[in-house]
Amino acid sequence: MKLLHVIPTLSPASGGPPEALRHLTHAYLEAGVDAEIATQDDPGAPYISGFSVPVHPTGSRPGVYQYSPALLRWLRENVSHYDGIVINGVWTYHSLAAGIAARGRVPYVVFTHGMLDPWFKRQYPAKHLKKLLYWPAQYWVLRHAERVLFTSTRECDLAPQSFWPNGWKSFVVPYGTGEPPSNIEAQTGAWYRLFPILRGRRYLLFLSRIHEKKGCDLLLEAFAKIAAQHRALDLVIAGPDQVGLQARLQARTESLGLAGRVHWPGLLTGDPKWGALRNCDAFVLPSHQENFGVVVAEALACGRAVLISEQVNIWPEISEEGVGLVAPDTLKGTESLLSHWLALSPGERGAMEARTTEVFRRRYSMRSCAFAIRDLFASIRNQTCNEQK
Repeated sequence: MKLLHVIPTLSPASGGPPEALRHLTHAYLEAGVDAEIATQDDPGAPYISGFSVPVHPTGSRPGVYQYSPALLRWLRENVSHYDGIVINGVWTYHSLAAGIAARGRVPYVVFTHGMLDPWFKRQYPAKHLKKLLYWPAQYWVLRHAERVLFTSTRECDLAPQSFWPNGWKSFVVPYGTGEPPSNIEAQTGAWYRLFPILRGRRYLLFLSRIHEKKGCDLLLEAFAKIAAQHRALDLVIAGPDQVGLQARLQARTESLGLAGRVHWPGLLTGDPKWGALRNCDAFVLPSHQENFGVVVAEALACGRAVLISEQVNIWPEISEEGVGLVAPDTLKGTESLLSHWLALSPGERGAMEARTTEVFRRRYSMRSCAFAIRDLFASIRNQTCNEQK
């Protein structure tokens, strides 16, 4: 089976979908799927070479909607070479172009990646009004998709609350990430070469985009409330700053007198990223909205407990499996996450950590996602053949 994934960008600074797609394409090999990627990235983008499957960068015109005749032209010329198309994300031109090119020729499915969550409607009402103008075209893509893919039951249930009409064929797929590289010593060394000051110290790790949606401002304020009682504990806030929030948070850190205990590595990739995850005291994500949270699965894969808000859509499973703590996405809730974790005995923390890798492999390995997508397209193909008889 040969599948094409269409995604606006593979830049690691754009969030979880590119990294998840990297792991998914590796997992496809075991599932017997040949995968390729079409993207609107510039052909010279350095991160494209990091993918192990063929990537077709078509370039993109600037603008919010990222209109690109080159992408539509490439898709029209090439979609017939594939058994199925997987559209990653909504709200930019790539999804409409892929839907137009595939309609009536090749079956396609759409990964919404949390972009239909009603949190955006509540938080950004002006942007929601603009999305209403796009909705007829976006809804056309979703309505004609063979399936609209969600990564959790909660995400699936929330999606119809944002727009009307909202009739599509939903399908929840297992999701997650790949096994982390096994060179643990090299990863640890790479991380501590970047931040030697942290060697021998406990630290909590936030690893995501530095954005108000992620609750990193809540984490900073909550850390300030418990810092005096835990002087051997630091905080690492790692990730790309896309909206200029980091400077404001750093200024707030200075005013709180915590400049020496809060660290800002920026975007972490490769060995330093895995080293940061493997050596943290716990991973923290007090997000206001998260359809899945790939980095949560990565932390579990590295044997770390996770402290998350109840707006991370996999929180029921995390709580049920006993591999993390969950609280509301408020300052009080975030403070309770940190306080609860720090109040646990070493034995209690160790018992939680001991369950993490097994839960990751059972629930959040990308291998399951690869097989599920393969089987879904096989089922669609069989259904089409039966209808044509």
